[in-house]
Amino acid sequence: MIRFGVIGTNWITDAFLKAAGDLEDFKLGAVYSRTEEKGREFAGKHGVHTVFTNVEEMAKSDVIDAVYVASPNSFHSKHAITLMNHGKHVLCEKPLASNAEEVKEMIEAAKANKIVLMEALKSTMLPGFKAIQESLPKIETIRRYVGNYCQYSSRYDAYKEGNILNAFKPQFSNGALMDLGTYCIYPLVVLFGKPISVKASGVMLESGVDGEGSVLLTYESMEAVITYSKITDSFLPSEIQGEKGSIIIDRIHTPEKVEIRHRDGSVEDVSQTAQHEPMYYEAKEFISLIKQGKLESDINSHENSLTVMEIMDEVRSQIGVVYPSDRK
Repeated sequence: MIRFGVIGTNWITDAFLKAAGDLEDFKLGAVYSRTEEKGREFAGKHGVHTVFTNVEEMAKSDVIDAVYVASPNSFHSKHAITLMNHGKHVLCEKPLASNAEEVKEMIEAAKANKIVLMEALKSTMLPGFKAIQESLPKIETIRRYVGNYCQYSSRYDAYKEGNILNAFKPQFSNGALMDLGTYCIYPLVVLFGKPISVKASGVMLESGVDGEGSVLLTYESMEAVITYSKITDSFLPSEIQGEKGSIIIDRIHTPEKVEIRHRDGSVEDVSQTAQHEPMYYEAKEFISLIKQGKLESDINSHENSLTVMEIMDEVRSQIGVVYPSDRK
């Protein structure tokens, strides 16, 4: 049994707990919140009694073995390193940190303390992603990856009325790239590795974050085109184009319907249905690593997480998104 603590009391933590609750080796043992009141309310909802308002105290506690970190992006590295330095395994929400330097510091802490650090990026753990991986040989030589995730944010209406919520604040290392673009970039890196070059453009908002953007990444024999947005919707699928056909992916962030459109006109449904909530699979992988004594995932590996963040650093540099965390 792995005893978990959680940092964060928002909807994403609720979703994680609902999904992880299906795992027999998962047990919630403690909740962290900046305020005692909110912490008690969230803990009560999930049937636990231990609440922390100090991360250092949580890290020193003997009632938990691992922590799911879902604090604002700008706090990820600080929280994770504090926990790891006290021997706690860390499953950290995407993006893993604010920038590549912070990711490197987190990886160093994980290795020094010989504990598990994994980015909680659900997409690459899903059965639908496995279907994509297994189908690549069927379309032979890959020439283009198209990743698309554009979803109008409910918080953007508030933004336009002058109420800038956390999702659009640079001090929390937020914006469209970090929130949605990462879902397009991470599968690309897992499937095809590090690109040769990155060219980016985007629309900056007055608050200092990006509202939407596009990225062109080149590889030795293929290219990748990524589009993401928090200020518009898109209903286009994602796609991997090969010389013998194309793999059509309904939603790159949670792939369910996966089809191969062969050049002869035939259509092959290769979908693999998920039997659990999407976040179940990342929790299962993380717990499996702890039980096996492995220090990192082969899929959401340290190298993949660092490569993704290096790409996002380059994108931000080109479109002008700067976070306070970058100036350390």
